[in-house]
Amino acid sequence: MRYDYIIVGAGAAGAILATRLTEDPNVSVLLLEAGHDYPDIDSLPDEVKYGYGSEKLGVMGNVASKHRWTFVARATDEASPMLVPRGKVTGGSTAINAMIFLRGVPEDYDRWASWGNDEWTFQELLPYFRKLETDTDYADDFHGTDGPIIVRRFKPDEWLVDERAFYEACRAYGFADCPDHNSPDSTGVGPTPFNHPNRIRWSTNIGYLGMARHRLNLTIRGDCLVHRVVFDGDRAVGVEVESGGEVFTVHGGEVVLSGGPIGSPQILMLSGVGPSDNLAEMGIPVLHELPGVGQNLRDHPQVQVLWRTKASFDQDITAPRLQFTLRYTATGSEFANDMLVHPLSAATERLVLGGDPLVPVGIGMTCTLELAMGSGELRLRSDDPKTQPFLDYNFLELEFDRWRLREAVRICVKLAEYEGLSAIIDERIRPADATLESDDALDAWMMREVTTSHHISGTCKMGPNSDPAAVVDQYGKVHGLQRLRVVDASIMPDCIRANTNVTTMMIGERVADMIKQGN
Repeated sequence: MRYDYIIVGAGAAGAILATRLTEDPNVSVLLLEAGHDYPDIDSLPDEVKYGYGSEKLGVMGNVASKHRWTFVARATDEASPMLVPRGKVTGGSTAINAMIFLRGVPEDYDRWASWGNDEWTFQELLPYFRKLETDTDYADDFHGTDGPIIVRRFKPDEWLVDERAFYEACRAYGFADCPDHNSPDSTGVGPTPFNHPNRIRWSTNIGYLGMARHRLNLTIRGDCLVHRVVFDGDRAVGVEVESGGEVFTVHGGEVVLSGGPIGSPQILMLSGVGPSDNLAEMGIPVLHELPGVGQNLRDHPQVQVLWRTKASFDQDITAPRLQFTLRYTATGSEFANDMLVHPLSAATERLVLGGDPLVPVGIGMTCTLELAMGSGELRLRSDDPKTQPFLDYNFLELEFDRWRLREAVRICVKLAEYEGLSAIIDERIRPADATLESDDALDAWMMREVTTSHHISGTCKMGPNSDPAAVVDQYGKVHGLQRLRVVDASIMPDCIRANTNVTTMMIGERVADMIKQGN
């Protein structure tokens, strides 16, 4: 059978594209997912279904889980190998993530537009942010009330003792009260918006595919690994896919890669589209040279400050791990809200440090650089689609990035001295006092400790043909090729000042509309 569209990847953007395109009964879509497909909420395993409330190890911490890719990456030369979990299940990373539902600041999208993507201003995108959500706390011009993804914030009577103490410490420090982090001009400290009604991780599988599965023009196939795109000259005509141990070729009128910021550039390069030097090194014939494929790798570098709590303080591993977000602008920075801090309840040691992820040691604060100036790259290590590419995040290469993260660590240390937190803290585990005595010592500690915020993006950069680093145009079309698009977080020109969850969903909604309009 020949489909109108073959969408590779049923994640944040791919599931939305499939749902929106099949609203037209005359359009046929094949949606391929490398992981398993669960057709309804009742069939979901608990580690995928629930965001918190279980003593069992969740997907993000379970290295052996079949529902995630377990990539390993370089953060810095000094750091241990960094684990990069990504969703391998219908819903993609929306089915395994922390469910944080933050939009970027308006300036993020206006910057994208200023770089030659004029249809991506915040004003153009706001209707799509509203379209995808049902915000159960706010109903106004900036929030949606009837979208597929349900949003909520923890109410005061649900706040944990240490989370409330973090909020009060931030207010005492001088940060503004922020009841709604998704308001365009918001800053300061306030409840984090989440998409987890009744503890359920409301993924795009549940929210979007749940209302489209009955359509005869939508075919969803799980456990299908796409090897490469098939071309006739410069036109994509299908994909080579492995299923049940056999390899097939499936044909379609247009191929859309929604495999995420690792999967999509990897498939492009395996298909002969990308930097010619890396393709030649792997013995892959160059179909079309695009030097930007795999470059511009962006993320949010983070380090964690950790305290041991007093023996009398109860640590509940089943409670929500975070309830608040602090956003602020670093001293001397021209970029608003370029820093973010999350408090961590029932904090555990990181797996890579040998800690037990089921045994809480205290509380923590995650210091996150939301608009890093440095970037990394993704390159093939093999022509085998089952071999993960080399991922170099290249964190904290620039002094401006190190300066802002240093300041965040020192702010968190100061916050812990306020009454509500100091009353439950026994001692600081990391960083040590000696580490805080000089910038050089703190830099050395950060270079060892820095890790991913799980917000990889930018590896198939969106931009005009005049931009030599651009891979796709603002409609997701791959430059120089026909009937091939990339639609996922990889097309972000830069990482937004927020978790990538919501923005990637918005990309799916926006490009679906563009396709319907004939672009």
